Amino acid sequence: MSALFNFRPLEIPARLEPLRQDVRRFLADASSQWSGWQIGHSWTGFDREFSRQVGQRGWIGMTWPRQYGGHERSGLERYVVVEEMLAAGAPLGAHWFGDRQSGPLLLRLGSEAQRQRFLPMIAKGEASFCIGLSEPDAGSDLASLRSRASRVEGGWRLNGRKVWTTNAHLCDFMIGLFRSGGPAEVEKHKGLSQFLIDMRSSGIEVRPIKDLTGEAHFNEVTFDDVFVPDDMLVGQEGDGWAQASAELAFERSQPDRYMSAYPLLPLTVDALRAAGPQERMVARRLGEAEAELVILREMSLSILGQLVDGHSPSREAALVKDLGNLHEQRMPELVRELLDPPATVVKGNTLSELLGFLVHTVPSFSLRGGTREILRGITAKGLGLK
Repeated sequence: MSALFNFRPLEIPARLEPLRQDVRRFLADASSQWSGWQIGHSWTGFDREFSRQVGQRGWIGMTWPRQYGGHERSGLERYVVVEEMLAAGAPLGAHWFGDRQSGPLLLRLGSEAQRQRFLPMIAKGEASFCIGLSEPDAGSDLASLRSRASRVEGGWRLNGRKVWTTNAHLCDFMIGLFRSGGPAEVEKHKGLSQFLIDMRSSGIEVRPIKDLTGEAHFNEVTFDDVFVPDDMLVGQEGDGWAQASAELAFERSQPDRYMSAYPLLPLTVDALRAAGPQERMVARRLGEAEAELVILREMSLSILGQLVDGHSPSREAALVKDLGNLHEQRMPELVRELLDPPATVVKGNTLSELLGFLVHTVPSFSLRGGTREILRGITAKGLGLK
């Protein structure tokens, strides 16, 4: 690996085991009625009551200062909680983006008034955030976005469209990236700014987009002269590209980028055990999948260490997301190879429901959060090949 990539080892200490067991006990009770279909949604599953319960236990905003509703715990403690939640397929969507991205962004760049207002609500599981980045006409080239923020008295007027906006139809707020400077053809990576947007504002229309499962957690959001007050500008005007790029390191390196299909693995092992002795090839294939998970976890933990130290490891995060998506997308095929299940979803069978959901959705894993082509371009630059 090129010296431009940094994956310094970081371990989770044994003293955090009581926390892990505490989370497992909570999830064992909470998950008793979850179907395989619900487990498959995991961090896109939207359940406000569950998020409030997680917030009551101090598991949202764990690393944030107490003055903003946080709990001043370590990044490793938060990692333990997130791992266990994803391993169980918990419905994290109502607080996920606020805890993972929007809150940390406001801590770094938000005004004091923004921190005081929004962070305690996120930490309690009472405020849901979505992310407004992608646009219909920009494709994977985010910097070419055309949605515009125009100065008016007392604030800004937003016009344009965002697409693939997860849970926008359910969320309270969006942090959106808009062009506040010159045209994209002239200032592609300049003149972009981020805004805190109340999703109840006049002029916002949210149109759900159905996927192959028949559900619609993606959305197209249209802004028609939406007013945003001056005090809802995040960070500095014109610095939006650098701010959003740093924010993506939080998004692309988290355990959700290699654990979205993880609940399939223990269910598959249980099914194989119930079926009796297996050929050595079965153990080998399971071992390969487990080895991939271990490596991805080590890489993700290393990035956590860099983020905690104040760095922005965007290249490393891009690599973890790309490799993690490959692992996730192979999981349904591994299950079919080892168990040869029927090509229909068996209602009430957790493994069958989960497999059915993931077969439909894993193709999207290499699109959300940055397409595979974009990520490999970033990796190529890190290797000096581009």
